[in-house]
Amino acid sequence: MTVITVNAPVGRLTTDQRRTLAQTLTDAVLVPEVGRFEPAARVGFQVHFRDYEPDQIALGGLLVTDFPEAPDVVVIDLAVMDADWGQEVREVVITRLLRAMADACDLPDPQPAWWVTFRVIDEGSWGAGGGVLSVLSLLDSGVFTPERADAIRHALTVG
Repeated sequence: MTVITVNAPVGRLTTDQRRTLAQTLTDAVLVPEVGRFEPAARVGFQVHFRDYEPDQIALGGLLVTDFPEAPDVVVIDLAVMDADWGQEVREVVITRLLRAMADACDLPDPQPAWWVTFRVIDEGSWGAGGGVLSVLSLLDSGVFTPERADAIRHALTVG
């Protein structure tokens, strides 16, 4: 299970940009997580969009409304199940998230005030459907490549 939350000023993203981001942000995490593009894995992803008024966002100790020209401030918060999230994999995911955002906004590069937070939810600390979830129960579903499944088992120190 993966939850991606995009926090942005009101009006920053159009409905069409949100439609694009719903897919591209999902795929930005999905591919490194399972080891390939696997449409069946999309069901385990949610993308949430939160809009904030400019006076509810601060950068460098100043409200965005107090800047002569409002900075392009966006925070993408990513919450993933515990798995093989070593530094190299995190870098790939963060880079892909920022690239997807820039592409959806028709910008050549991600903006300096676009930040990504990457949170790993400990094994046994995620629930849905009336119970506690484990990435381990998903490893034999056919969604993960054998290499990713083995890496996750190793990362969680399970045979």
